[in-house]
Amino acid sequence: MNVLSDRLGRPLRDLRISVTDRCNFRCTYCLPPTQPVRYRPQDRILSFEEIERVARVFVGLGVRKIRLTGGEPLVRHELPELVGRLAALPGLGDLGLTTNGSLLAAQASQLREAGLRRVTVSLDALDDRTFRSLAGTDRPVAAVLAGIDAAMRAGFAPIKLNMVVLRGVNEGEIIPMARFARERGLTLRFIEYMDVGGGNGWCRQDVVEAGEILARVGAELPIQPILPRVAGEVAERFSYEDGAGEFGVIAAVTRPFCVDCSRMRLTADGELYTCLFGVSGVDLRSLLRSGATDDDLASVIASTWRSRDDRYSQRRSELLPATARVAMTVIGG
Repeated sequence: MNVLSDRLGRPLRDLRISVTDRCNFRCTYCLPPTQPVRYRPQDRILSFEEIERVARVFVGLGVRKIRLTGGEPLVRHELPELVGRLAALPGLGDLGLTTNGSLLAAQASQLREAGLRRVTVSLDALDDRTFRSLAGTDRPVAAVLAGIDAAMRAGFAPIKLNMVVLRGVNEGEIIPMARFARERGLTLRFIEYMDVGGGNGWCRQDVVEAGEILARVGAELPIQPILPRVAGEVAERFSYEDGAGEFGVIAAVTRPFCVDCSRMRLTADGELYTCLFGVSGVDLRSLLRSGATDDDLASVIASTWRSRDDRYSQRRSELLPATARVAMTVIGG
């Protein structure tokens, strides 16, 4: 099969599927308190059958990795059913999920049994007050930690943690988080604060740069770089010199990786985006509900990818101030 490439020669390998735009958290960098919540009507949200159909077409076009996102994907009723449908797709090599972890304790074993292969938990602090403030929730951090424990018992390995680091907010949690992940065999990824959605009040001065994060960790726990496993990895990987695991940094602001981006994104209501910082998408829902064939869907997807030339992170300085980009809760992480 010929590799489907965009205008910059990047192959299509990965698909992020947002299964819902609803979330039980209001993280300040995603859905700040000043931003109104406008959830999509339920009749616009893709059914499991529609998601499965689109995913099958994507696999036919060369996608080998699918990640389920949101919103918070675990608020979607009967999610293990969808996981089972996708896990059974011939040719799919990897199926993962990104979650805030607050509902994971009750669902981890079901998701594993249904065929989910990897879990990533967003966790920005271990200190309960800092956690609640950042997550915009009354739920304690203990609920997320219980979800992580349940995922470990269910057999997920390695489990990844995503920590968005904001200046003056949670940079004091860098070392506690590194030690927590290291002691439990979890893979932590520090993420530079990004201007996703254009409504989170992003300011360059609020970014704790990857270089500073690495310096902080390295001063406490000696580290060394690891070569990428595959092209297109978004995280720069580092191991601890004593052999006790690894962690990564996602430096989309200071060290953009647009040149290797191989991801497409499908929103919960069927809009197709070629960039996390997208402004407008391609409507697949209307095609799905108007009698389009799988070949029709494949043609639209292929055409959209071939015309793609997105490289927002590389061009951030010339494109700011931000336009009205799609919200993080809609496009998924």
